[in-house]
Amino acid sequence: MITRKRLAAGACGLFVALTAGLLPTGAAAADGPAKEPPKVELVLDVSGSMRANDIDGQSRMAAAKQAFNEVLDAVPDEVRLGIRTLGATYPGDDRNLGCKDTQQLYPVGAVNRTEAKTAVATLAPTGWTPIGPALLGAAQDLEGGNATRRIVLITDGEDTCAPLDPCEIAREIAAKGTHLVVDTLGLVPDAKTRAQLNCIAEATGGTYTSVQHTAELSGRVRQLVDRAADPVVTPVATEGAKSCENAPKLGAGLYSDRETFGEHRWYRVDVRPGQELRASVSIGADRAVNNDYGVMLRATTDRGREIVRGSEAGDGRTDVLSTGLRYPKAPLDGVDGDAAEAPETVCLQVSNSFSAGPAVKTAPGMPVELTVDLVDGPDSGSDVASFGLGRGWWLLAALTLAGLLAGLVWGWISRWRVSVWRTN
Repeated sequence: MITRKRLAAGACGLFVALTAGLLPTGAAAADGPAKEPPKVELVLDVSGSMRANDIDGQSRMAAAKQAFNEVLDAVPDEVRLGIRTLGATYPGDDRNLGCKDTQQLYPVGAVNRTEAKTAVATLAPTGWTPIGPALLGAAQDLEGGNATRRIVLITDGEDTCAPLDPCEIAREIAAKGTHLVVDTLGLVPDAKTRAQLNCIAEATGGTYTSVQHTAELSGRVRQLVDRAADPVVTPVATEGAKSCENAPKLGAGLYSDRETFGEHRWYRVDVRPGQELRASVSIGADRAVNNDYGVMLRATTDRGREIVRGSEAGDGRTDVLSTGLRYPKAPLDGVDGDAAEAPETVCLQVSNSFSAGPAVKTAPGMPVELTVDLVDGPDSGSDVASFGLGRGWWLLAALTLAGLLAGLVWGWISRWRVSVWRTN
């Protein structure tokens, strides 16, 4: 019988997470379309502040151009690369015009290094910093197909075109389920710039890097472009339901969804006799949340009886909270034919207890990643993978016997030491 104790659930969740990381890249979408070349768009800030001379004795713009040339020389052949600018053409004071100043400098595709370098060489620091519109434009540049998509944003300041908040735009991009990641790099950033770029990156599952030197900029951009070329498991977008009966049916794979504060979402998985269901869930806190929160993953029958659950709680700043569970379905002894292979519908409930202040937007919901795996079940109740935790009474009996023996040995040693001390 499956235990519901948190120790076992935590250990199982960790095992599931490690196992999912070792799955072959085709596990999530074995029947999906063929893999396309990854797409990357570099988004460069060409606003007036890029004239500042504080990166290795040269201007920020010169450092960015040097880094771009080095990156273009090293772009993997399989990567489709594009370049977009913001603040590159309008030098005036008209806010409406300045906040529309974003263009695609080089289209996303196979790289002609000479043409791309020539286009970068023409850039000169000019205008505003419309980060939000630039992100929207870059997302449109990368649309189409099922390729891995990545935006690399390089800027030296925060957006100057609010209330079009680039952090909210990043959340909207992530909520579309296109799995577009935005990585951000801040050139000699101040506190406000760091906070905004961090928020953009967290909203899409990307990274933020502070840059002080040209070599750091070049190395980091090259690393991110190379990362896009690496094979990865792309989550399949799904949408959980309010009840199990209306929930989507999932197979083995990696899935993404969105969940608002305090919401419950349901999914269904068919488990055949002799199989073991391993599932884990992660919810990202991509915005400011109140302290004291938790995540729960619960497995029930289609009639509502709970089978097993995993839960995890946090208090303070935590970017991602994860938990997992395992459910082995025993083979049907003495049953032959179709009945022996008839699957059981297991309902998976994903819940969270996040909350936030009134100023924090609840839409779109927080990002959810759900991993589902179906493997051959354990041969016996002492399944080594779970170290025998919760597999009947034998473990308790063994621990009791070990404690008794240890107590007897310790008592004998203590009496022997006392007798020796008295003799001497």
